[in-house]
Amino acid sequence: SMTITSIEILRVGVPFDTGGPRQGMRPGLNTNPWVVNESLMVRIETADGLEGWGEGFGHFSNPGTEAMLKDLIAPWFIGRDETDLEPLMDGAHKSFFGFGRHGPCMYALSALDTALWDLRAKRAGKPLYQLLGGPAGDATVTRYASLMRYGGDTDAVARNTDRAAGLGFPMVKLHERDMPAFMAAREAAPDGIAITLDVNCPWTVEEACGIARELKEREHVKGGFLWLEEPVWPPEDFDGLARVRREGTGISGGENIASLTEFARAIQSGAFDIIQPSVAKMGGVSTMKDVFPMGRAAGLRVVPHSFYWGPGYVATAHIIAAQPEPAPDQPLWLETAFIEYEENPHDLIDPFAPNMTLSADRPGLGFNADGNLFDRYLISRNVIS
Repeated sequence: SMTITSIEILRVGVPFDTGGPRQGMRPGLNTNPWVVNESLMVRIETADGLEGWGEGFGHFSNPGTEAMLKDLIAPWFIGRDETDLEPLMDGAHKSFFGFGRHGPCMYALSALDTALWDLRAKRAGKPLYQLLGGPAGDATVTRYASLMRYGGDTDAVARNTDRAAGLGFPMVKLHERDMPAFMAAREAAPDGIAITLDVNCPWTVEEACGIARELKEREHVKGGFLWLEEPVWPPEDFDGLARVRREGTGISGGENIASLTEFARAIQSGAFDIIQPSVAKMGGVSTMKDVFPMGRAAGLRVVPHSFYWGPGYVATAHIIAAQPEPAPDQPLWLETAFIEYEENPHDLIDPFAPNMTLSADRPGLGFNADGNLFDRYLISRNVIS
């Protein structure tokens, strides 16, 4: 009865408004404006009719992850026992490692792992956060506002920062790359609202050190900036990041780290003040849940990456909710894209609400897929059985 009988692979893209000028996803990646936020989801069905949901990264790489799932990885899982979670995932990783321990292969495995945890918690009759050691009652998770990239438009940066702060978000993250945009956000937000800067790996170590010094010199403006995220190319230059960190501005990263081994290496290198594991990229709940104690043991803050909206986003909220009470000055926050969807894709995503409640009476992830909405915004659907 616990055999995996089918795996549905869904790509659903919901149109959204950015609240500012539309850009491509990343400088150098694409010039077409980003208009649809897409989720790649898997739905595992078992012989006794239970279903488990997962999500793999992501966005414009979805055709690659989808192909890995459809042609290679999902068929391997059919007919296997989903309750055998740890040996099953261990076997999958060992079978597929030759196709990449980063990227689409790992994203595909991340989706399936999360779906298996959804099933495990449903079989236990508990929400995932309780299965992972969280509170007995409902759990509340605080979101932070992760702004779209506005291409340096200081008006859009200031307006959206002010709006997010006014709605009650404790932190606003930018995806800009220049000091006027950084300062527009810092000046628009009241004291006590954290501003963080995700620059997506643009600089040499020397350039990044210069920026970190400049940010440090601006600490007198409402406390400056809580962190500078992925300032160095390439993102795995942990020794280079450690040099930037010595300039005194908080350094964060980790969404492009795909294993616990690599996180351990980053931590040993002294690369980060804040680590940012991504459940849809690094192997799902199985590996993500272990980054938190690893970070705590090293005295680092863990603030996950979750710039997506599907079951991976929800799984991130559960893992956050399962953590022990953090230090008062190091609250746990859920990254949430600050965009207006044409329609919120499910009842656990609201980009403009600073708090999210996970209900104790919703077993598993409690991911309530809206079939009609998914049909309306469907990009592709494949069923492997």
